[in-house]
Amino acid sequence: MSNTNSKIKINEWLIEALPYEVMWMDEEGQIIYANYKFCERLGYKKSEITGLSIFDINTTSTVESWKAHWAQVEKKQLYSFKATHKTKRGKYYNVEVFAQFFSNNGKNIICATVNDITNSSFYKNLLDKSETMVNVGGWKLNLQDGSLIVTNQTLQIFETEEKDELVPGNLIHFFEESERLKKLISDLIRKAESFDITLKMREINHRYLRIIGKPELKGDKVIKALIVFQDVSLQRQKENQLKFFKEIINNTQDLVYVYNREGNLLHYSKSVSTTLGFSAKELDKFTIYDLDANITQDWWYNHFEEIKAAGSLHLEWLVTRKNGTKFPADIIANHLVYRGEDINCAIVRDVTERKARDLKLFEALEEIKTLKTQLENENEYLQEEINSKLNADNIICVSDAYAKVLELVNQVAPTDTTALITGESGTGKELLASAVHNNSLRKERPLIKINCATLPKELIESELFGHKKGAFTGALNDKIGKFKLADGGTIFLDEIGEMPIDLQPKLLRVLQEGEFDELGGTKTNKVDVRVIAATNRDLKTMVKEGTFREDLYYRLNVFPIHNIPLRARKDDIVPLSKFFLEKYSSKAGKAFRRLGKKTIDALIMYDFPGNIRELENLIERAVIIENGTTLNPGTWLPKLENEITSKEFTSFEDMQRQYIIEVLNHTNWRVSGKKGAATILNMKDKTLFAKMKRLGIEKRITLKK
Repeated sequence: MSNTNSKIKINEWLIEALPYEVMWMDEEGQIIYANYKFCERLGYKKSEITGLSIFDINTTSTVESWKAHWAQVEKKQLYSFKATHKTKRGKYYNVEVFAQFFSNNGKNIICATVNDITNSSFYKNLLDKSETMVNVGGWKLNLQDGSLIVTNQTLQIFETEEKDELVPGNLIHFFEESERLKKLISDLIRKAESFDITLKMREINHRYLRIIGKPELKGDKVIKALIVFQDVSLQRQKENQLKFFKEIINNTQDLVYVYNREGNLLHYSKSVSTTLGFSAKELDKFTIYDLDANITQDWWYNHFEEIKAAGSLHLEWLVTRKNGTKFPADIIANHLVYRGEDINCAIVRDVTERKARDLKLFEALEEIKTLKTQLENENEYLQEEINSKLNADNIICVSDAYAKVLELVNQVAPTDTTALITGESGTGKELLASAVHNNSLRKERPLIKINCATLPKELIESELFGHKKGAFTGALNDKIGKFKLADGGTIFLDEIGEMPIDLQPKLLRVLQEGEFDELGGTKTNKVDVRVIAATNRDLKTMVKEGTFREDLYYRLNVFPIHNIPLRARKDDIVPLSKFFLEKYSSKAGKAFRRLGKKTIDALIMYDFPGNIRELENLIERAVIIENGTTLNPGTWLPKLENEITSKEFTSFEDMQRQYIIEVLNHTNWRVSGKKGAATILNMKDKTLFAKMKRLGIEKRITLKK
């Protein structure tokens, strides 16, 4: 056998041994050769394949496209592309083709190496964007005569011109695992054992060679040893890169998905399995529709087009685990193109903790905003109180009778007990409420005042408890109710007897539970408010008449304070008059400094049915009318004589009742004793008690020092 013929046979054997499909075609597209791998993949016999053309294998090819392809390969010498091949049974599969132009005995030929990429992994496809012609060499050792045949490709791989450097004894030293290769070659020659390994070369740029060894037998005896060398350095490099990139992705906490346009899950990070609870076996069969049942085909196609147009999209989503639980996610979807195919690579991050932090921050900001609004409202309210109640905190008292009332105030102030202040109009019930608050532990928080008699029935609920926008006609904005405004402080409900009966249960709920609902609201508000109520009406009688709830009355009347009228504390008339004289003289620019003796006598003689409010109005009118430094009697003083007309006559019993009450007020409701009402009325104690019971006069109880 000549050296040339031996090389031809080696080359032919090498092509047949390749793990790739190889075919040769002439200029007309006729297949003139195909290796076993190619025939096996397409399902043809060798005798059948050479009767076919490229148009039978690649059905998309035409005569014109083939001519253009031939010219391109001839020009570039080496050309790679993707295509679809058809098997004998009519099935299609995707291939990657590396076409090389060469001449053989004057005949031009294209040699195509075909790689089936139908089931190639995502990473391999991603890294193998381009590939050169497989660098393959051959080596044949004749054991009978010791001759060695080496192809030119083999010499190029080993970067030598001397084939003697590649005899078995020298060949092994080209590799780092020389002893391993030595044993494999020895077993190939002596035991006819084939092998297929990849070894790293030493010194020659640290390349990797795939080495395939096969024996040629004659009977049971090995007569020749054949070895194929394939330079797989680039492939190994890419495999290492693949491992590196895969390791990075699999160790990230974020979820990485790779989908194609059809929604097939091409690849996923390890975190997808651990986070969602699906096994790798399940995920390998999944589509986007399996991972999220809420995604429709139309939505996915539109979403894919959006990503393709924008290049990258950022969106928020709820991701569902296998067990049905969900978590909020931040998704960045990127558009990639690989071998002409559109790919969606999505990076999914669990933002549960971030959302929780955002919620806490939002709640904190809302609380700050609420407190700021509440503070502004309180300041505005308190400023109004300052402007309208210059003497709100002034209680002038020198009388023993009123000192007992103030003692009750001092007793209840440090507690959170609800107080009910009763008494005639104008006696200063609001001042007592302010005194209770200002001496309490809540004094740093506001005292909110509301007069139940001055508000229309339809507005009082909104005023007390607030409303939401649109709760009723005219509710154009949200309104904070007085109870919410008083949270942490005190609310003073003046003229509580005027509160509508249908609103009283809501007030009772605040007193008992510390909660209420705004008009039009859906959230129950919790408040910590101390309630002080006041009235000039007889609530017990109202309870009997059914106009005031009994349970509310007892809830308000925990600590009663009866504010006595001015006529029962006559010692306070002069100091109160002097206070009002100074106040209104300063306002009017007058020079009054004192009260005349006759003025004092006249004021003390008068009963003041309007109480302190009437006294204040009298002094204000006197300052306007009179002049000088001493306020003397004038037309401003009320007439003391009682000119009674027929319309003013009352029954004898009413007269008796009124007179007895006046005497009792004078004695601070003391019945017995030398200074008691019975002595003044010149009757026995038992007789007075019987008359009080018949006239419906109840004994008032006050606390003693």
